[in-house]
Amino acid sequence: MLPDLLAAIRHAHHTPTGDASAPDPLVRVYRLAAQTLVKLGEPHLGLLAADRAMMAATGDPHRTGLAAVSLAQALRALRRGRLAKAAALSAVHQLDRTPSRAFLPDGPGLTGTLLIEAALAAATCGDAATAHDLTERAVDLAAAHGNRQHDGDGVAFGPVAVTLARALAATHLGDHHRAVTLHRHAANSEGWHRLPAEHRAAHLIDIARAHLDLGDPAAAGRALLTADRLAPAETRTRSAARVALTTILRTGPTPADVTRLAAVLGLTRQ
Repeated sequence: MLPDLLAAIRHAHHTPTGDASAPDPLVRVYRLAAQTLVKLGEPHLGLLAADRAMMAATGDPHRTGLAAVSLAQALRALRRGRLAKAAALSAVHQLDRTPSRAFLPDGPGLTGTLLIEAALAAATCGDAATAHDLTERAVDLAAAHGNRQHDGDGVAFGPVAVTLARALAATHLGDHHRAVTLHRHAANSEGWHRLPAEHRAAHLIDIARAHLDLGDPAAAGRALLTADRLAPAETRTRSAARVALTTILRTGPTPADVTRLAAVLGLTRQ
């Protein structure tokens, strides 16, 4: 569907929206393409789409920040953590220099999301100190952001989102016990249910890897089943879910519901 959508949005690109603060539709669609391609295991194509989003956003700090979120995600998927961190922090710097930044469409949410992306990028490089410092900055912004979790630009940010990012950073740094502890704290909070379903499902797929690294395939299986109930497309199209399920199958006998999910994905015990 994405090629048709891209073709259609190009025709509408120069149509006035009547709202100068609204994100450029072309930026939105290129971001959507980049995020989808990364999820489908095509980070090189995702990087190309994110780069197009950055080009379409040139000159507008808010739009550039939105595009930079997708750019950082694609670079992280390509294991180019230092570039991902630089891209995210550069966008933060531009937002910090924006006059009347308190009146930007999403307040501190976009800045906080970019700080999270930079922290995760630092964690993929093994830079625990920088990851910690950046997540602490995100904590402060989350407190200012209140309980707001999601906006129309696909930015999901708040205290729970920061905790989930800390958990993912912990997995990148090899601290799986901390990752699981942070996950449980977030999942038991009220804010967890206000996050978009695909955000929760994607996190559960990530945390399944931590459970496996701790030698707990049963917990990993439960995480994947919950993710599948929340957003089936996340578990049934993302390569990370398939890898985790394959690992669970290789550990020995599995519950019937986990075996059924594996069968849906076309996986069999080997």
